[in-house]
Amino acid sequence: MTDPVSYSVENKTAILAMDDGKANALNEAMSAGLSEGLDRAEQEAEAVIIMGRPGMFSAGFDLKVLSGPPEGQRSMVDAGARLLLKSYLFPKPIVIACSGHAIAAGALMTLIGDFRIGIAGEFRLGLNETAIGLPLPVFGQELARDRLDNRTLTNAVINATLYSPEEARVAGFLDQVVAEEMLLGESLDVAERLKQLDPAAFRVIKSQLRGDTGDRIRQSLSG
Repeated sequence: MTDPVSYSVENKTAILAMDDGKANALNEAMSAGLSEGLDRAEQEAEAVIIMGRPGMFSAGFDLKVLSGPPEGQRSMVDAGARLLLKSYLFPKPIVIACSGHAIAAGALMTLIGDFRIGIAGEFRLGLNETAIGLPLPVFGQELARDRLDNRTLTNAVINATLYSPEEARVAGFLDQVVAEEMLLGESLDVAERLKQLDPAAFRVIKSQLRGDTGDRIRQSLSG
């Protein structure tokens, strides 16, 4: 695919749909597509939905790049980290429509949402970095510390536990689990509800609530 992210608007809700035909790897092209979609949505929409293709939200960073030259690894991870930070601090509501598996950086993407909806089924969500020999970077630790239930933090981050959708809801990766056929409709409904909030108050409170974590992430990034 020439563009792994499609952009559409429905009733002033922008829908950013990831589909690279495979694992929806968070490579530089995917990060750039999502970042550009957020820029456009900030001008054209009142809320955003980020979703994947059926059965796969995102399996995280591109393993081919991670096994390649160090400069490529650093460039991809930096682009992904900056996308996550941008999304986490985005001034308008973001609904995550987790359409299947969400692993590693894919699971981190659930943590940036203002509301996260997953689908029931034989899917796994979680941070498996220690299981594959890739210590979770500071930006991932900070997002996990902020959004996950503190009682599950060790199992989720250090012990690399992968959760079912319902277990992921309890751990803090998701807020709601629905049947697959309800995912988009429910996400649009939640977006409509969030759009009824006062946008100025939403922006200020989100910035204040997430600002300290955002600063720590920003300080950890190169350049």
